[in-house]
Formats: sequence, C-alpha cells, structure tokens
Amino acid sequence: MQFRPDAEKIKRWREERLWSQEHLADLAGLGLRTVQRIENGDSASRDSVMALAAAFNVDAAALTINEKTEAAEQREQKAKKGVAALRLGFLINLACWVFGMIVFAGISYSDGNSQFEMLAPAIWWTVGIAGFGLTVVIVELATRFQQEQDA
Repeated sequence: MQFRPDAEKIKRWREERLWSQEHLADLAGLGLRTVQRIENGDSASRDSVMALAAAFNVDAAALTINEKTEAAEQREQKAKKGVAALRLGFLINLACWVFGMIVFAGISYSDGNSQFEMLAPAIWWTVGIAGFGLTVVIVELATRFQQEQDA
C-alpha cells in the first residue's frame, strides 16, 4: 500500500536539522533516490514512511497527509484568495468612483450654473458602489462563518 507523505514537511524538517538528503537516507536506511522522490511529492511505501519517521523520531502519522485536512486547507486558501480578489475589485471600483465624482463635479460646475447637473448619475453610481461594498462584507462574513464551522 502506498502512502502520501507530506513532502514539504519532510524537506523542512530535514533542512531545519541541517541534514543533507544523503544523511537522511543513511539515517532512515533508505536509498538516496527514494528520499529524493518522497521530497518531490511522490507516494511512498509504508516501510519508507516508517523509516523516515524513525529517523525524525516522530510518529509516522506526523509525516503523512490527511486528505480531509488537506482538502479543508485548500478550500480555505481558495476562499481567502476569492475574498481578496473581491476586495481588490471593490477598491479599484472605489478609486474609479472617486475619480468619477471629481469629473462629475467639474462637468457640473464648469458651465457657471449653480446646479449639479450630474446629480442623478452620481447618486446611481454611489448606489452601485455601496451595493458592491455590501456584497464584499457579506462574502467576508460568510467565509469567516464557514471557516469557524469547519474548525
């Protein structure tokens, strides 16, 4: 049966101990190529995982990836990226709104008339940007709530 060891954790632990791949292979009683494959993310046999665990003096479960936990972490990262993209989109739109309001003020007051002719477009654009902001807040709250439920 093949196991999926956590390649990044193994590599990080090896580097923290200032071990070379050759040294880890010697400690674990494995071939250098086996250690290289495992650190590249390939699956490993139960015996290889047990040997690495013994070399690091940890339980074998500490070296394997829990599929459910990894899937939850990936969902969380994807949600964070989505919220960040939505927030960035809002900030870009907000900057455009500020620039647009300056242009609307210039248009309205350039004719010498004391009326703000661009009032209707300014109001509707403000309603739109407020709706976008509300959407960002709701999505952020929903994402946080979902993360709390998963934890």
